[in-house]
Amino acid sequence: MKLLLDTHLLLWAAGDPDRLPAEARALIADEDNALLFSAASLWEIAIKSGLGREDFSADARLLRRGLIDNGYGELPVASEHAVAIAGLPPIHRDPFDRLLVAQATVEGITLLTSDEVVGRYPGPIRKV
Repeated sequence: MKLLLDTHLLLWAAGDPDRLPAEARALIADEDNALLFSAASLWEIAIKSGLGREDFSADARLLRRGLIDNGYGELPVASEHAVAIAGLPPIHRDPFDRLLVAQATVEGITLLTSDEVVGRYPGPIRKV
């Protein structure tokens, strides 16, 4: 299964794996799953880290390199993803989360999230 990890799960997997829900740890450890990260997540980390948000205190460059070195695939943001946001229900106002939902929907991959609100979107979303 292809899994797109949301931003917090990426941060936890890379820097604080004990924060990952058990189900997320099992899915990430399963070698049959292809793990992906979105360029949008790195964009979010770079912006929010620059604003001093403690929960985003990672270096986006180092995180990207570490993810790639650990076998994660990178999902770029395409115009098709951007325009798909218009078709999403108004469940969540966070533009980064909405873009991740749109990417998962367009690409037909599962978005793995621990966010209750993101988990309410229709489509290939798995709340852990």
